[in-house]
Amino acid sequence: MAEWWWTVDRWLLTSILLLAAYGILLCLAASPPVAQRLGLEDFHFFKRQVIYLVPALGVLLASSFLTPHHARRVALGVLALGVVLLVLTLGIGAEVQGARRWLGLGPISIQPSEFVKPAFVVIAAWLFAEGLKRPDMPGTFLSLLLYLGLVGLLVLQPDYGQTVLITAVWGLMLFLTGISWSWIGGLAVCGAAGMFAAYKTVPHVAERINRFLDRESGDTFQVDAALQSFAKGGVLGAGPGEGVTKRILPDAHSDFVFAVAGEELGMLACLLLVALFGFAVIRSMRHTLSQSDPFVKLATIGLASLIGLQAMINMAVNVALLPAKGMTLPFISYGGSSLLSVAFAMGLVLALTRRRPDARAAMPHWDGRIAAAG
Repeated sequence: MAEWWWTVDRWLLTSILLLAAYGILLCLAASPPVAQRLGLEDFHFFKRQVIYLVPALGVLLASSFLTPHHARRVALGVLALGVVLLVLTLGIGAEVQGARRWLGLGPISIQPSEFVKPAFVVIAAWLFAEGLKRPDMPGTFLSLLLYLGLVGLLVLQPDYGQTVLITAVWGLMLFLTGISWSWIGGLAVCGAAGMFAAYKTVPHVAERINRFLDRESGDTFQVDAALQSFAKGGVLGAGPGEGVTKRILPDAHSDFVFAVAGEELGMLACLLLVALFGFAVIRSMRHTLSQSDPFVKLATIGLASLIGLQAMINMAVNVALLPAKGMTLPFISYGGSSLLSVAFAMGLVLALTRRRPDARAAMPHWDGRIAAAG
């Protein structure tokens, strides 16, 4: 414990705990109206979120004790189990609005894709790093196969939001390996073609994009209500518990909790939340500047980007800067799977960024491309 305390980034740990506390506060403010509409006890979601927070903090702290070697092994186990659960979800998962993303395990339901994300980032980073250190190791090709297999399972659910998120993070790590611009251009064209195909062949994807481009083309109730929340809140907000828009927002406790923060706590509180996410992401990536191990560098950047991009997408949807997409705000939105997943991801970041002896001497074949790109 003493060694952990003096080697872990305590500022990063503090920012994570503040985000978790912020999430409990907003769940207390946003969830009672949702519970009332569903005929549940007023603090049903709040109590469950507090219960979820206990194992999440356990996962966060336990993960932060791992060495890079053990982090890879744990991530591999989580990824293997997550893929099995994803396959089971396609067959026996509950279907909600045409999608199978949830798997019932007794009294609880889990979303396997949430747990797969951080594990995939770590294993992909390891494959990329092995390819950099050993020319005979087809790390990039194996990482591509892993990415295509995972994306295939997500598209079958379908879950295009998670697909885009994983694609963006994987593409960032690939870019940092020093891949040629011709490959980058080719992959970008493939990505654009995939998005165009989804727009043309998947009705609800086209509907959401059309509504974003033309507000008169369909129902934009949730986004309009979210924008009204920010307008009503102003700079200082209406006060905790005094918001009214949350009474009509179906997803006020999850996808649109940021809008509740805007109405009740105001613009300054929202900017503080953005600053906390920004600090956590930048602080995580700052450690890679002095890091010589390509695996640690890539995994840290990938995990921090995963959290940062997910937060950015959620908040951008709330302020109508992106098409509506059901994606949680890390540490803030209600949901046990999401909370445990981001706790695992940031626990791994804490583990990888702990102060350790320089490992450069142990890696004579690494050519420094990651250091230049980073």
